Amino acid sequence: MINGSDPSRLRRKPRTLALELVEALGDRIREGQLAAGEKLPTEAAVMNEFGVSRTVVREALSKLQAAGLVETRHGVGTFVAGLGDSAPFRIASEQFATLRDVIALLELRIGVETEAAALASQRRSETNLVAMRAALDSFGEAVEAGRDAVSADFQFHHEIARATQNRHFAELLTTFGAMIIPRARLDTSDEISAQRRDYLRLVNGEHESIYQAIANRDGDAARAAMRTHLANSRERRRRANAQAANDTKAVADIDKP
Repeated sequence: MINGSDPSRLRRKPRTLALELVEALGDRIREGQLAAGEKLPTEAAVMNEFGVSRTVVREALSKLQAAGLVETRHGVGTFVAGLGDSAPFRIASEQFATLRDVIALLELRIGVETEAAALASQRRSETNLVAMRAALDSFGEAVEAGRDAVSADFQFHHEIARATQNRHFAELLTTFGAMIIPRARLDTSDEISAQRRDYLRLVNGEHESIYQAIANRDGDAARAAMRTHLANSRERRRRANAQAANDTKAVADIDKP
């Protein structure tokens, strides 16, 4: 039996059962509750604990295997592969699934991209500035046309990474892909509301501050502007996470006999 989770949490979101199971089992592996080399419980045991179907369990195990957290030995079972010090850095798509995942990635981005912005301010070329400006213009045009501008948003951050003239920054952003933009996974509507448009204009205003600092070769200002931008995004997501938890509790309270 796997210990330490809330099976009812999985039943509240029927369309995301597999991803919720991935998160629950992945957390136990990362926290050491399931050690490297340890055999996972049988499919039947996982089905019984979490109240999910065999199909959901197999899909979750497939995603965990793709993420390098488990390995299946034919005819024997599924075992924890561990996190592996020599494994290449990778964030699998299922690790972008929840608000908590997005917040964790934003914390990583704050550490990486604030320094990238400072380096870009010292090393950027005129060609780099032209590319950043084009991304900002594309963002603005997309928003005014009623689109969410995810692609242009990512492109702007990627161009800053390129402007460091350190290929590792750009390669890391490439590894992440556009899924690092929080609304790429958490916001699914095709059309944006007037309120949404105002929010995206604010986001692009933060981008403009970063761009101006880089254009002015002001490393301290570039670092501060990028930190402010990403920290604002993190706090917006934290508030959304708290609101979602409150809404869930309110529904649960209403359903109580």
